[in-house]
Amino acid sequence: MDRIVIAYALYLLISIPLTVLVARTLSKHGRTFLAEVFADSPGLATAVNQLLVVGFYLISLGFVTLFLTSRSRVDTARDVFELLSVKVGTVALVLGVMHLFNVLVFNGIRRRHLAPKPAPAPQPVLAGQPVPYPGTPQVPPFPAP
Repeated sequence: MDRIVIAYALYLLISIPLTVLVARTLSKHGRTFLAEVFADSPGLATAVNQLLVVGFYLISLGFVTLFLTSRSRVDTARDVFELLSVKVGTVALVLGVMHLFNVLVFNGIRRRHLAPKPAPAPQPVLAGQPVPYPGTPQVPPFPAP
């Protein structure tokens, strides 16, 4: 069997399980994170988590398969290991960057959801109504005698 085919097979045998491991970790811990953020809507938390994980799988496995080919000559076992180290190292770096991106997305979702809501806009005062001062309790006017 050609050594480049062996290198390709080893690359896939390492890269695909590595991708699955990272995706499962993201799914497991992302679910916990999003469940806190969307405590009032657990279905939404599950849906967002699944969408992020599916996107991670598509991008990661797409990269792994596109990065499979090589123009390098692989004549010796040393060449196989050198090719594998470059390919698996690159995949690991890309997966790390994607993991960081997903964590930043989770954090952004959490911040937006937990941020204090802006105060409602002030209502216009109609002629003849008293203008309330900020911080004073609103007391209904006394009825006319």
